[in-house]
Amino acid sequence: MIRLIHLQPSVPVLKSTRKSLISVQGGLMRKAVYAGSFDPLTRGHLWMITEGARLFDQLVVAIGVNPDKHYTLPLEERLQMLKESTVQFPNVKVDSFAGKLLINYARSVGAGYLLRGIRILGDYEYERMLRYVNSDLCAEIQSVFLIPPREIAEVSSSMVKSLLGAEGWEEVIGKYVPEPVARRLFQKFSRSKLL
Repeated sequence: MIRLIHLQPSVPVLKSTRKSLISVQGGLMRKAVYAGSFDPLTRGHLWMITEGARLFDQLVVAIGVNPDKHYTLPLEERLQMLKESTVQFPNVKVDSFAGKLLINYARSVGAGYLLRGIRILGDYEYERMLRYVNSDLCAEIQSVFLIPPREIAEVSSSMVKSLLGAEGWEEVIGKYVPEPVARRLFQKFSRSKLL
């Protein structure tokens, strides 16, 4: 059964986050955080950002930094690609965070929602578990899940990275990543630079 939710403009908020909410047409601003490593940003991520910008008054797209994880692209490049790829959304802010749980980061920026994507069954199982843990830590912040369209459901950062450097990757990469990302990947991973 599919359950549709209506995003209420006046959700209860924590006392610590109430001061960061502003009035929007008589209600409280609906602010969400969409977080990931974005290594690199894909068209699937951009679809999530587009939908999040439409659903929420403000969307913070945040790169979570895990010191135990090896990244293909440095944080500053990922931030720059995110900014270039989301310039058309005036209600989207790009940020990064490290050393804290996503739910605590969301609370620190005054968000009432976490925006999460579900592409495959494994994503659902993981996100369901994470939603319950987040609820234990901060019940006032709700998780909102979106399922991308079929044509981009299989696109992932890992899939994109597996193409880099292989013969012919330059011809197909634009199908999977936004133009600013493709441009940066061409500069960094063109075959002539790898040889």
